[in-house]
Amino acid sequence: MMLRIENILTKEEVRQFRELMDKAEWVDGNATAGTQSSLAKRNMQLPEASPLARQLGDAILEALTRNNTFLSAALPAKIFPPLFNRYEGGQGFGNHVDNSIRQIRGTAHRIRTDLSMTLFLSEPEDYDGGELVVEDTYGTHVVKLPAGDMVLYPSTSLHRVTPVTRGARVASFFWLQSMVRDEGERTLLFQLDNSIQKLAAERGLKDEAVIELTGVYHNLLRRWAEA
Repeated sequence: MMLRIENILTKEEVRQFRELMDKAEWVDGNATAGTQSSLAKRNMQLPEASPLARQLGDAILEALTRNNTFLSAALPAKIFPPLFNRYEGGQGFGNHVDNSIRQIRGTAHRIRTDLSMTLFLSEPEDYDGGELVVEDTYGTHVVKLPAGDMVLYPSTSLHRVTPVTRGARVASFFWLQSMVRDEGERTLLFQLDNSIQKLAAERGLKDEAVIELTGVYHNLLRRWAEA
């Protein structure tokens, strides 16, 4: 499942992020690339361990905890600290699949990358190119979202970022390990949760069908989750 989630950050929050990021020093993006990805990757990143990256990353993680769509779709168990990249002057990232396991720098903690996320921090009219292109069994999807919006997609997907030919594309990117490893099971739970919320809005939380379906949801989550 590929999902757009709007307004993870407000426009004011994006403005504050960019004001800090535009004054920062950036490094070669290959600092966080795997062996194969490093052959295709041309961009810049905020240093992973920099105080600014941690400050902004913490703000994003806090925002995600308040977003019910994200929580329902991702069912996050562990989230990799958000990273930040910048593409300009023809930079891009060729076709690749994200590493299956990521180790959090400076720790012994690892996560399995079930889902990948890109949170856009530049408005689409501010740059040319820079589309995130994701290929899956349903075809090719081209993503270029307003600043503050995020796309969530399976980390198993082949994807790329097209070269930026004007302006700068600034974004945060990161991964998570879901409580539900299987993509199909996770999608069914998300669809069921959405249906329950719609039914509850129409009939109220005390409706018998709402109560029964909520029980089905939690029993399926109990069966499938790795908490």
